[in-house]
Amino acid sequence: MTKQALIILAEGAEEMEAVITIDTLRRGGIDVVVAGLAGKEVVKCSRMVSILPDTSLEEAQKNSLYDVVILPGGLKGAELLSESQLVGQILKQHEKEGKIVAAICAAPIAFKSHGIASGKSITSYPSMKERLVDTYQYNDGDRVVVDGNVTTSRGPGTAFEFALSLVEQLVGKEVADSLVSQMILKI
Repeated sequence: MTKQALIILAEGAEEMEAVITIDTLRRGGIDVVVAGLAGKEVVKCSRMVSILPDTSLEEAQKNSLYDVVILPGGLKGAELLSESQLVGQILKQHEKEGKIVAAICAAPIAFKSHGIASGKSITSYPSMKERLVDTYQYNDGDRVVVDGNVTTSRGPGTAFEFALSLVEQLVGKEVADSLVSQMILKI
């Protein structure tokens, strides 16, 4: 059965983190649904790149559980994800069911605002550390941190490693390793 991923895209999201993750997961054979927080309309990202979501978050959440829920960073996007009750409901439901919850860059602040992964080891964009150290075992030495069903990463420059970690967790190391050579990555 094909693994399914939900990526929640909010205005101000970091486009590299979103697109690299979407693309890498799809190359790994994972069915990725890109859901717009504000609906199906085009999302203007942090560097003015526009992305058209596959569907709205309201529609996406009507489906059964996903194998992973992913939050791209970008400060404005992360703040919008932090404020959304629906994002909180989705994260809590997936965490409770043991599904992977993943966030990169500034997005771990949404975990904190929704009470996700408390006490677990995480990382984030360096400037977010002070907002997270009181709730988590903060790791600023690793580029990707996996603690059980929680995966976090540092920023745009770690997006490939973040995505490949998710591919490995969902469909295996062999698939993730094959993508490294296919994409001519040096990591």
